[in-house]
Order: sequence, then C-alpha cells, then structure tokens
Amino acid sequence: MTTSEERRRLSLDTAHVTLRADETGGQRFAGYAAVFNSRTAIGNPLRWGFYEEIAEGAFTKTLSEGDARMLIDHDSYYVVSRMSAGTLSLSEDGRGLAVDSALDTRLSYVQDLAVNLENRNVTGMSFGFYVVKDEWNQEEIEVEGADPVPVDVRVIREVRLIEVSAVTFPAYPETEAELKAVARALDRRGDYAAVEAAARHRPELLDLVHIDREPGESTRDEQVPAEPVVSTQPQGLPLSMRMSALAARYGLPRT
Repeated sequence: MTTSEERRRLSLDTAHVTLRADETGGQRFAGYAAVFNSRTAIGNPLRWGFYEEIAEGAFTKTLSEGDARMLIDHDSYYVVSRMSAGTLSLSEDGRGLAVDSALDTRLSYVQDLAVNLENRNVTGMSFGFYVVKDEWNQEEIEVEGADPVPVDVRVIREVRLIEVSAVTFPAYPETEAELKAVARALDRRGDYAAVEAAARHRPELLDLVHIDREPGESTRDEQVPAEPVVSTQPQGLPLSMRMSALAARYGLPRT
C-alpha cells in the first residue's frame, strides 16, 4: 500500500474564518480547517471519483502527538505559527478541526495575510495530512431519468496532520488537481478493481496510481494468473489493465 500526503480544502464561509483582537491589541486568526460528517465530492463520484467524510475524532491522536504548523498556501517558507511554539492552537469540537493562531505582523507575509483576509483575497482553508485509518463503502445514488448509480464513499477515521493553511483557492482550480486527489486516495485504498473502474472514465489515473498487484488478485472483468503481473513501468499498473481500461472507455474490442 502506497501512502502519500493528501490535502482538502474549505471555502472561507464554510471555514468560518475570522480575525479578532487579542489581549495585546494585535490580531488572531480563527477558523476551521476541516468539518466533520460533511460529505464532499472528490472528483466525479458518479464516474471516476468518490464521496468523502471526515469522522469525529479523526484528529484526536495526531493533536496529542504531533507538532503541526500553520502555513500560507501549503508553502513551508511562509510559516505563520506552530503548536510547539505556543502560537498555534488546534482542537476538535462538535463542528470540526478548530484553528486559533497568533498573527505576528513583524513578519511581512503575516501582515499581508491579515490584509488579504480582510479584503477576501485569501478565500479558504486547507489541511495537509496522511491517512492512518479509513474505510470504503458503496451506496446507490438516485439519478433523475436513469437507474440508481453505485458510488464509493470514503470515511476517514484517523489522520496524521502535517499542517493547516490559509489558501487563495479553496476549491480545486483544475481537473489535474482533482485527478491527483483521487489518485492519492486510490493509492491508499490499494484496490485494483476500484482503480480499473475509475480508469474506464479517466485513463489518466493509470499514470498517477502506483500500487503493487498481489499474486492471484483479480479485477472485476478478468481472472489473472497466480503469478505476479510484471508492469512495463517501474511504478505503473500492469499493461493488460491499462489496455483494458482504454478499450472500455473508447468502446474498442478487448483481445
């Protein structure tokens, strides 16, 4: 199973970001980097993506053991605050992952951040994390004028938090970012059948997902031999699987 860092984003309104005065007359940043039990579409859940929820308690362990930072746009050069320095407080409440950060405006970029928040140039929050525990389920979604469509639902139970960020773009600005988000989750899932199903609609995922096929593992459409399949790429999926997905997408006969 491959584990890679993932990121999720919230709009400014959903994140409830505010600036408030502290006891010294300076400013503090407050908001939410994540919201519990709120279903979010990652990619296109009806075809090649999935729905995702973050369960209550997903951050409990990492907050007691970790030392997360607050950044701007996930850039480690722009460190706003840090838990171990006492300038960043992260906690869980009934809504989600609450952020309370000091804003030291002696740092020019922190002063810029405060102004950009006031002017709503910075419009959201995000957090970077590794998944420790998750579970996948399948549900059927009613679609008007068509049969119900099965969709995958991912529930994140525990994460290792790396950082929280104030971000300029609270939503994925391009399809490429969505594809990478789906690919990272599929890497973690490690399920060939799920990868193949998504790749029928977006073959590009086959270049982004890097998981090892277990000997004797099958896909939904074919039985594979007991011997491991040798990939044609050092970190890619088997050629037979790639060709099968391409054929399915473009309606070509399978050999």
